[in-house]
Amino acid sequence: MNVIATFEIAYYQYLNEASLLVETLPSDLKNPHELQKIYRLMVLLRTFDSKAIALQRTGKLGTYPSTRGQEATFVGIGAALQKSDVFVPYYRDVGVLMQRGVKLSDILLYWGGDERGNYSSMAEDFPYSVPVGSQPLHAVGIATAIKIRKQKRAVLTVCGEGASSQGDFYEAMNVAGVWKLPVVFVVSNNQWAISVPRSAQSASQTIAQKAIAAGLQGEQVDGNDVIAVYERVSQALKRARETNEATLLEIITYRQSDHTTADDASRYEPQGVREEEWKKEPIERLKKYLMNTNAWTEEQEHALHKECASDVEKIVHEYINAVPQAPESMFDHLYETLPDIYAEQREHVSHKEAVAHG
Repeated sequence: MNVIATFEIAYYQYLNEASLLVETLPSDLKNPHELQKIYRLMVLLRTFDSKAIALQRTGKLGTYPSTRGQEATFVGIGAALQKSDVFVPYYRDVGVLMQRGVKLSDILLYWGGDERGNYSSMAEDFPYSVPVGSQPLHAVGIATAIKIRKQKRAVLTVCGEGASSQGDFYEAMNVAGVWKLPVVFVVSNNQWAISVPRSAQSASQTIAQKAIAAGLQGEQVDGNDVIAVYERVSQALKRARETNEATLLEIITYRQSDHTTADDASRYEPQGVREEEWKKEPIERLKKYLMNTNAWTEEQEHALHKECASDVEKIVHEYINAVPQAPESMFDHLYETLPDIYAEQREHVSHKEAVAHG
């Protein structure tokens, strides 16, 4: 027997569970102000998330997917993306979207659709959709166009570890490897694919090693360490832009919530696991580091929470007082020229709406 190939999967961590640096800070994060900005975004995201859940529980919002405990993943990704890069999201990406110019009130409008009459109540220019597993294919399509145009841009797409079992995921990575596409695949491995645990999702030792069969680089990243997330996503995007080399990043975290507010994880989640995983949560980890290095104070912490609470109340006020779009607007962004059958349906909906409002 001859061994013709060997592989390994690297695991990256910069700030450990004790809030101690185990690697040198990336050069662009050595200024404490940069880490403070990231910390502020994570606190804002958690404040918004808590409010969104409260709105749903009081009947003011539709089904909502929490990001609690996963703030480092999404804030870190958003901070690493350049404006010229293309982001292809899934349904738990609020921390990225709010850094890409999406208003948080529009995100509430999106998830509030079923409570406000229809899902078209979001703003017309709201750049958001909720694919479930197909987004890696969308990403490689966009990356192909970028390569054809010889642009120095990258595409990043996110999915959960459950979606990594879908054919779309493998097909997208295979094409990215063969065609040398400037795309970064991020798997947010929060250990649960709705009610299916990671152990029952795949026999693969890591999700990251799924990159090997496609000829891509695969890595694991501590998803509770925002520094590691930011640095590894930055490096993967840089490779994509400069060399058309695709990467798979498996970001390890834990879902500190139900899958969505329509779920009840207590029916399937083992007792005590969530509490044990909470000891690794990302916001407290970064806060302790900032305070230990005299880059943050209790006064700043108190002011930040007050500021975030105020900002979120303004966001909620904007959401509650938004004027829903007309139901027929759901037809207006499907085709360049609306087919006759849909034009007929649009006219029918418009007529019913007119009758309903006198």
